[in-house]
Amino acid sequence: MALGQRLEIRQGQSLVMTPQLQQAIKLLQLSNLELAEYCEAELERNPILERDDREAAPVSDPDSANSESAPGERADEALSRDDFSRAADMDEAAHDNMYDGEQVSKAAEAPMSGSLTDWTTVRSGNVYEGEDALESSVSAELSLKDHLEGQLSIAALLPEDRMICTALIDAVDETGYLRADLMEVAQRLGCEIEDVQAVLGVLQGFDPVGVGARDLSECLSLQLKARDRLDPAMDAMMTRLDLVARRDISALSALCGVDAEDIADMIGELRTLNPKPGLAFGSEPVTPVVPDVFVRVGPDGGWQIELNSDTLPRLLVNNRYYSQVSLGARDKDSKTYLADCLANANWLVKSLDQRARTILKVATEIVRHQDAFLTYGVRHLRPLNLRIIADAIQMHESTVSRVTSNKYIATPRGLFELKYFFTASIQSIDGAESHSAEAVRDRIREMIDNEAPREILSDDRIVSLLTADGVNIARRTVAKYREAMRIPSSVERRRLKSVGAA
Repeated sequence: MALGQRLEIRQGQSLVMTPQLQQAIKLLQLSNLELAEYCEAELERNPILERDDREAAPVSDPDSANSESAPGERADEALSRDDFSRAADMDEAAHDNMYDGEQVSKAAEAPMSGSLTDWTTVRSGNVYEGEDALESSVSAELSLKDHLEGQLSIAALLPEDRMICTALIDAVDETGYLRADLMEVAQRLGCEIEDVQAVLGVLQGFDPVGVGARDLSECLSLQLKARDRLDPAMDAMMTRLDLVARRDISALSALCGVDAEDIADMIGELRTLNPKPGLAFGSEPVTPVVPDVFVRVGPDGGWQIELNSDTLPRLLVNNRYYSQVSLGARDKDSKTYLADCLANANWLVKSLDQRARTILKVATEIVRHQDAFLTYGVRHLRPLNLRIIADAIQMHESTVSRVTSNKYIATPRGLFELKYFFTASIQSIDGAESHSAEAVRDRIREMIDNEAPREILSDDRIVSLLTADGVNIARRTVAKYREAMRIPSSVERRRLKSVGAA
C-alpha cells in the first residue's frame, strides 16, 4: 500500500468557550464574599474600571412572584441567556437534578415572623458599642496558641524540649486537641519518640486543663485527674464512652464494678467537664451569612423579591480616562493593552448585570413554587428539582445549580440557602400530590419529639403512621432520615427517656 500526502479542507461547527464566557460562568457560582474579592482584584488590575459610589437602587422583580418573570435580556446584550445554556452544556454534562436535603432543616411550623431559625442564626464574635468596648474586646482576644506559648516561655525545659513543645503547640487546634502523630513529629524533629511523649506530658499540664489531648477520652481523663477524681471506676468508664453516649447503665455497671446509682453520679460529673477546652480562647471571627435575595410580603399580599444591593459590586467603565490615555499610546503593545482593558471592563460590567438578573430569575421562580412553604411552613414544602426551575426560566440545569450554590435568601420564615428548597419527591399512596422529603423529615422529627417515654415509636410504627397519612415511604428511608437528623434509635431513646424519667 502506497503512502502519500494530500491536503483536505473540511468544514464543521463547534462552540468555543471564550475567556469572557468562562469568566461569566465563574461569576455565577461565586458567593457574595468571593465576588467582592474578585472585583477588588479586577479594580487593581484594570485601570479602566472604577467603583460606583452612587446610591444603589434596589433590583427587584417588577411583577413579584405572582406573574411571569421579566425576560431581563436585551437583543444587543453581549452575554445572552443562550450563551449560558450552551456553555453549560460544554462545561458540565451531568448535575444532580435534585437535592435530597441533607442540609439541616429547622424551619418551624410557626406563624410568620422575621426571626431566623436556630440553624441559620449566625453571630459575630463580639458585640460592642463605642471605642472603649472595641479596645477592650481586641485586647481580650488572646488566642489559645498565644496562651500556650506564654506558659512555655516560663516553663523549665531544655532547649531541645522547648523546640518539641513548640511543634506540639503548633499542632493543637482551636478546640485544644492535638492533631499530629507523635511518631511523625519525632521523625521531623530528629528526636526519639520517648522525648516527644515526655514533652506532651508537660504540655498537657498547661492551662486550660485538657489541652493537648488526642481524643475525647484523654481530654476528660486529664480534667478528672486534675480534680483527683480519676479513680479506677471512672478510668474504666473512660475506655467506653460509647456506652455513656447510649446510656447503657447495665453495661457500665458491669464494666466499672459499681451500681446504677453510682453510674448516674459519674455521668453527672462528666457533664461538668469541658470537652473542648480550647474554645474558651479567641479564634477566627465568625463571618455572618449575608442574604443575596430578600423576600417580603407586598402590599397586595403577594411576595416581593428583591436583590440585596449591598452584596452587588457596583463597577463603572471610565471611558473618559480611556480616551485620554489612548491618545498618548504610541506603540502597538500599549494600544493592545488598553483595548484589552476596555473590552474586559465592558464584559465584566455586563457579566455582573447578567449574574444579578439570573439570580433574581431563579429566586423568583423558587418563590413561585414554594409559596405554600412561605405562607404555612415546612410541612407545605413542595418537591422541587433543578429541571423544573431550568425549564421555567429557559436555562440549563447546571446554570441553575451554579446560581443556587452559596447563595442565601432571607424570607419571613428565616434565612435559607437556595438549595434548601430543592428536595426529593416521596410518592403519595392515593395518587395525590407528592410529598417533599423535607416535609416528611419534619413530621418524623415531630412524632419523635412528642412520643411518650412509655410509648417509644419504632421505625416500623413511624412508617405505619405516615402510611395512614398517605405517605408512601419505606422503613429504610425512615431510618435514613432519622439518622441524618442524628436521632437515636427507638432502643436508645427508650433507655434515655427511662433514665430521664427516673
